[in-house]
Amino acid sequence: MSAVLAPAEGFRERTVSVLLNIAHAIDHMFLLIFATAVVAMTAEFGVSRWEDLMPYTAGAFVMFGLGAIPAGRLGDLWGRRQMMLVFFFGMGLSAGLVALTNSVWQLAIALTLLGAFAAIYHPVGIPMLVQGARQPGMTIGINGLVGNLGIAATALVTGYLVKWFGWRMAFAVPAAVSIGLGLLFLWASPRETEAPSKRTAKAKVTLSQAQLARAFLVMTAAAASGGLLFNMTTNANTQLMTERFHGVLEDPAMLGILLAIVYSVASLAQIVVGRLIDRHPLRPLYMKVALLQIPMLVLAAYSEGWLLFVALTGVMVAVFGAIPFTDAMIVRYVDDRLRSRVAGMRLAVGLGISSLAVWALGPVVKNVGFDTLLLVLAGVSGLTAVIVSFLPEETA
Repeated sequence: MSAVLAPAEGFRERTVSVLLNIAHAIDHMFLLIFATAVVAMTAEFGVSRWEDLMPYTAGAFVMFGLGAIPAGRLGDLWGRRQMMLVFFFGMGLSAGLVALTNSVWQLAIALTLLGAFAAIYHPVGIPMLVQGARQPGMTIGINGLVGNLGIAATALVTGYLVKWFGWRMAFAVPAAVSIGLGLLFLWASPRETEAPSKRTAKAKVTLSQAQLARAFLVMTAAAASGGLLFNMTTNANTQLMTERFHGVLEDPAMLGILLAIVYSVASLAQIVVGRLIDRHPLRPLYMKVALLQIPMLVLAAYSEGWLLFVALTGVMVAVFGAIPFTDAMIVRYVDDRLRSRVAGMRLAVGLGISSLAVWALGPVVKNVGFDTLLLVLAGVSGLTAVIVSFLPEETA
């Protein structure tokens, strides 16, 4: 009988892995729909410039960080499967609420709720995906690729939905998809026999308590600086391309396709980095990727038109290439029974700080322009490299 059931069980296990990766795409996509559609929303919400509407999404990114603490704790103590179900259905319902808003404060509240549900994925979904993985770096790389394809999909899907059906459908259609995926996850994922907090799997690299504390401080600080860079670029890229392609290409849908190409190409960097993570120490590898961001950002600061397209591709390759490192640190240094809680604490601090980027983006661009913004981000990349240099040496 078990031999007959084995193929079905294997299919369900593969389905769960696929859904956990798709969930990463949903997580990033839903948080960036607003930034992509904001120009189309301004008139309806009574503001004249997109920069003036951007601060109302700050609550989403604050909750994306702060919500990671209770999400991680519940993932370890209650169960990662249950929390992922909350994620799928919560994302769908909150995105649906955004589509129904009629005032800026309704919009702010609905986006904040969306951010709270989005906070679940990283401390819960990634530990669930890598538990027992033989090549965690590669697993994280593939997961990062799919997550960033979600960002690419935002530029493409949102651009077309806004153009043909209006900004409300840009939230409503993904909302329905998320709820449907939640129902599929409910069917495919087996019930957990024990809470992750009761498991005994050890970390790959053994560190002393002092080294572990130092690694936690480094991964938190690196997540903050890296998250600042990620949030600033991904939320600003649509408007950056619109400004720098003025007179060259001005169709929002075509600009969305170009940005989707940028993100798709850049996402492949995570596969390469994932393979390297499985083979090499984290510290020198992470420093090289962080330093690569600096010349790319400087070039983008002074580029327009098609040169900007090339420079922006280089920027996002380096930015996306840095993403797997923070999750790889947790897998390499932290026991499975604690991973969701450690990830939650790290994300709360790191993303809580970097969420200020979304609040500040509109006012900064309005006052100093994109060129100064990109040069400041180059400095942030240099800071990230310095922070990473304090990672402890790895001993087996």
